[in-house]
Amino acid sequence: MRARRVLGASAALMVGALTLTACGGSANAEGDKGKDAKDAKTSTASIAISAKDGSTDASINATGVKVSEGKLTQVKMTVAGSGTAVPGAISADGTSWKPKEQLDRGTKYEISATAKDANNRVAAANSIFTTVSSAKSFIGTYTPDNGATVGVGMPVSFTFDRAITDKKAVQSHISVTSSSGQQVVGHWFDSQRLDFRPEDYWKAGSKVTMKIDLDKVEGAPGIYGVQKKTVNFTVGRSQVSTVDVRTQTMTVVRDGQTVKSIPVSTGSPQHTTYNGQMVISEKFVQTRMNSQTVGMGGEYDIPDVPHAMRLTGSGTFIHGNYWYNKGNPPFGRAGTSHGCIGLADVQSAQGDTSAKWFFDNSLVGDLVIVKNSPDTKVGPDNGLNGWNMAWGAWTAGSAV
Repeated sequence: MRARRVLGASAALMVGALTLTACGGSANAEGDKGKDAKDAKTSTASIAISAKDGSTDASINATGVKVSEGKLTQVKMTVAGSGTAVPGAISADGTSWKPKEQLDRGTKYEISATAKDANNRVAAANSIFTTVSSAKSFIGTYTPDNGATVGVGMPVSFTFDRAITDKKAVQSHISVTSSSGQQVVGHWFDSQRLDFRPEDYWKAGSKVTMKIDLDKVEGAPGIYGVQKKTVNFTVGRSQVSTVDVRTQTMTVVRDGQTVKSIPVSTGSPQHTTYNGQMVISEKFVQTRMNSQTVGMGGEYDIPDVPHAMRLTGSGTFIHGNYWYNKGNPPFGRAGTSHGCIGLADVQSAQGDTSAKWFFDNSLVGDLVIVKNSPDTKVGPDNGLNGWNMAWGAWTAGSAV
């Protein structure tokens, strides 16, 4: 339903030093032999690999190498067995190394590292370890993504791949703050979905920061988080479009000013459109729509629906319609769809149409509000539509 991205690698390293060994003469040697052994000092460089040798629950975020009293000269990391190299980079000052990408869960890796001290004496360290398995960890896919610009209705939404029983521990390790100063509160819809939003829509132009520090957080007995990242996104201009089912018209209001009135065709009397506040969660220039995927029979199967934008997880879209009866256009006159909101369009999404204008001028996170429909109000967990829940009920669903 949503564009979903998994979190990237942590910049932090948990250091677990390994015991270094050196070859040389006997510690009990005497005379000239003992003098030689004393002069041939081992390197003062001390290498620490974050994942301890032999460990089976290493972090997929915090793996790395550090050196004190020296500089790294080479670090090699591979997938054990296959020998596939794991790209990484030594820092500019030569004191640390980390992978370029997040490691995979439940995978065995090998690291070998060498360093030199100020006198060019070499030190070495190795570790063979396995990252935490999927069976013992959880990951949350989230939206929006880092660097995105979104509409004022866009919540922060997590879906976890395992059921969370310690909701307080998980939620307390995720913070969402806005440059607008708005209070942002989390709400659990169930054991796997956690959304964050302010009481009112985001302030246009604000910057939102989401900090996730779930690495090693126990979300359920024996199940630990493996994510650590900071995500920043920007709230764009305010755009709220209101669909009046009685008049079959959509009024587009941007930053408080009406910019366009568009004739639409909502759901038919047999397939009505939800009322309520709905957030655009996905945009497709063209997409296939098949009635069987939303629990209907074989009423329709359109392979190239133009300018489609998702409003609910259950299949409500606002989209272009090129298959309407050209002799009797329904837009602005009658509801004829299976619950979606249709705008006049042409095939291949190429024409200068009202559907194309609305698509080009909409952001993921913009709001489409439907009123005066005979249907019920859309559920707050059906899509990114938590705005349909009163603030008191929303805050009551917070675990912190």
